[in-house]
Amino acid sequence: MSTSTQYFDAVARRILAAHPAPDLRGITILLPNFHVAQPLAQALIRVAKTPTILLPQMVTLNQWAQDITLDAPIVTDSQRCALLYGELKQRQWFDNADLWSMTQELLKLFDELTHAMDALPDDEAAFIAAVERAYQARQNTTLQLEARLVFELWRAMQAGQELDAARAYQQRLAKLAAQAQSPLYVLMASEWEAVEKRFLEEYEQRAMVKVFDLREMDARPSAPRFFAATSLEQEARAAAMQVRLWLQAGKRDIAIVAQDRVAARRMRALLERAEVLVTDETGWTFATLSVSTVLDRWLTALQSDFYHHDLLDLLKSPFIFADMSPSERKSAVYELEQLLRKHGVVADLEKFIDLVPHEVALHVPLARLRQAAALLDQSKKRTLTEWLAALRESLEVLSIARGLQQDDAGQQLLGALETWQQELANDGGRYAFHEWRRWLAQQLDVQTYRDSSIDSQVRFTHLAATRWRTFDAVLLLGCDADHLPSAGDGGRWFNDAVRSVLNLPTRATHAIRQRADLMALLALNDTVLVTWQKDKSGEARLLSPFLQMLRDDYEQAHGDDLAETELHAYIAAEDARHVSLPPSAQPAPNVAIDSVPVSVSISGYNSLVACPYQFYARHILRLNELDEVQETIEKSDYGERVHEVLQRFHESYPQVSGQDTTKMEAALRDISEQVFADLLAHDFAARAWLARWYRSLPAYLEWQQEGEAEGWRYAEAETKFDWPLEGVNLRGRIDRLDVRGEEKRVLDYKTQSDIVLRNKLKEPGEDVQLACYAYAHEAADVAFVSIDSGKVKSVAPKEDAAQLAQLNVERLEHVMGALRDGAGLPANGIDAVCGYCEIRGVCRKGEWT
Repeated sequence: MSTSTQYFDAVARRILAAHPAPDLRGITILLPNFHVAQPLAQALIRVAKTPTILLPQMVTLNQWAQDITLDAPIVTDSQRCALLYGELKQRQWFDNADLWSMTQELLKLFDELTHAMDALPDDEAAFIAAVERAYQARQNTTLQLEARLVFELWRAMQAGQELDAARAYQQRLAKLAAQAQSPLYVLMASEWEAVEKRFLEEYEQRAMVKVFDLREMDARPSAPRFFAATSLEQEARAAAMQVRLWLQAGKRDIAIVAQDRVAARRMRALLERAEVLVTDETGWTFATLSVSTVLDRWLTALQSDFYHHDLLDLLKSPFIFADMSPSERKSAVYELEQLLRKHGVVADLEKFIDLVPHEVALHVPLARLRQAAALLDQSKKRTLTEWLAALRESLEVLSIARGLQQDDAGQQLLGALETWQQELANDGGRYAFHEWRRWLAQQLDVQTYRDSSIDSQVRFTHLAATRWRTFDAVLLLGCDADHLPSAGDGGRWFNDAVRSVLNLPTRATHAIRQRADLMALLALNDTVLVTWQKDKSGEARLLSPFLQMLRDDYEQAHGDDLAETELHAYIAAEDARHVSLPPSAQPAPNVAIDSVPVSVSISGYNSLVACPYQFYARHILRLNELDEVQETIEKSDYGERVHEVLQRFHESYPQVSGQDTTKMEAALRDISEQVFADLLAHDFAARAWLARWYRSLPAYLEWQQEGEAEGWRYAEAETKFDWPLEGVNLRGRIDRLDVRGEEKRVLDYKTQSDIVLRNKLKEPGEDVQLACYAYAHEAADVAFVSIDSGKVKSVAPKEDAAQLAQLNVERLEHVMGALRDGAGLPANGIDAVCGYCEIRGVCRKGEWT
């Protein structure tokens, strides 16, 4: 006989002793859940030993109460929430509080206050009288502010004739108790709520009541095995492996009682990878599902004026524009992303639309976004129903509704939105967009989705749902002290002190009930594995005290700490069966002759010298990192503006010697204001960059005059070149060319310090920029011009410019020839190069160094 059978048989014997078989229809048995009906029926048949038996009514208390009809209408939770929010907002007690969150917590407290009343009123008048008695009793006691606030609001909310769910349940139980005639048997594993205990007391005044409480039936917990994991991944793998082993052993009803939902998510993914589906009795709130994510992305994009990151996140959702093919959607997102990066538009849907010609396919989805955005005008206040109607219409315009209809969770979400819209039709409160959005987020956070399409031998459930249930095997997941006992419904606004003053259940009450449920589960089930993470982020974590005491007692009595040791071996064996990839090697790819570039830019040549593999990835595979949409001015923007300022200035003033210095500086300032104007218009930080440039103006004019004193004259700027070499063209653009008679000097402006630039030139040939400029213009002199911190200095290479230019060109010709002959392009960049290289994830340097 199994452990569970003996308890059910004991119940059956007691019932049959008072009510002989075969006809048991005159009695009622209250079950903690409907899963208990089958084993109890089997026990009754087994103990009765008769060929036929007429089973009694077996029902849960909640289901039994639903059979009682009430005359008064019942207010839904969404209606109560809106009503209480309006009350809190009107009273202005909590100016900066999240009133929707507070509303949700207060409603739970109100329900508990209703259920904690010292009577079980069966009609409206009796209920109001009971509320007044409770109120008067509290008037004569000292209550802290929070407790008095809760009590006053609860009393005010009960003044109406409409029933809420708590009051309706209370009245139904009162009517059930008043109608009591048949004997009542109750299966209990832990303490009942106060309202349910009062129901039993009143029922017992009219008919016989017998409670079978596992805590009083000498129920002894089994000895579970314990697996202490060192990480979330190890715990999930061990749990998934144990479930698979149980299935292989023929166990057909396996319960996973998840205390840690994060571990449960990971375990479920591992089971699904192993083609083991899981029924979920607990469900997940809509807020955690991807179908709600698309709503959040849509409203976030709307509220942020279509900030580019939010817009792209929205467009990458699989639910939007479901009337377009996947390839069309991907193409539209790609085109938009390229446009945003190219033009640097940060936000504003109208600006995005202006970038796209009408004949381009991308214009259509952007126009639909504009149409949908107009439906949710944020400048207006609306009722919750009006906001929901506008949301649904916008979802139709964007074809999100169609996408959600193709998903089971999406269908349930649309159903919930429609239900709330109908329930709140009579709510007259008007809400700003941000208020409504916060309300919607809260609704999605409390509404639960359950996937009814999966029927599996493995099921996720929670501790309270296991009362009097038997399984072939049970896995208790995430049983560290932080998760068991759990925090329960402890509130953010009203703590245990408030609850205690109001005579409501506290966290301690919740913990006692959880321990009783846990002990009952262990008493009815023989095969149990407990898992938990013994350390997390380097900190030790304790096993649940409920289980630690059980384990310590068993070890003291039997010398066995109940540690599970075989799972490690199974996991190791599974790892050994996986295909092992060979260790990565330093990449050095060869290039097909027709793929060798026939033209190389100066920056490309620099990349080739820094790391040949970087050159291969960037300029042959063209894996260049996408430009980010710039939201603030970067130093490169500053450098570009300085280049343009100096080009314009020297085109107007080729020579500054002999000119009034004050006039020259004023001209530079005027040109600078013009060049920086677009940056100043949309970014206040541009003023700081402009001020930085202004500090360098006197030094720049002085540097220019010194060059002119040496005979150098400005010739041209921003000149492009494309120079044919042997087997390759070298292309680029110089910042500035000066001349002195037949001599030429190439200058390259840099908004960097002279120290940084000298380090660039320390090793001849490491930086090819100046050498290539010298070759392209047959210049005898080349130099960087450092413009930084109010100083302007020339930084020239120590080597002869002409000789350095020739050597660099010969090297480029030789390397490109070698590539055509099949030479590889190894990843051999130094750490200073690799530290900032976007290709590092491709070459995977960390795996082969």
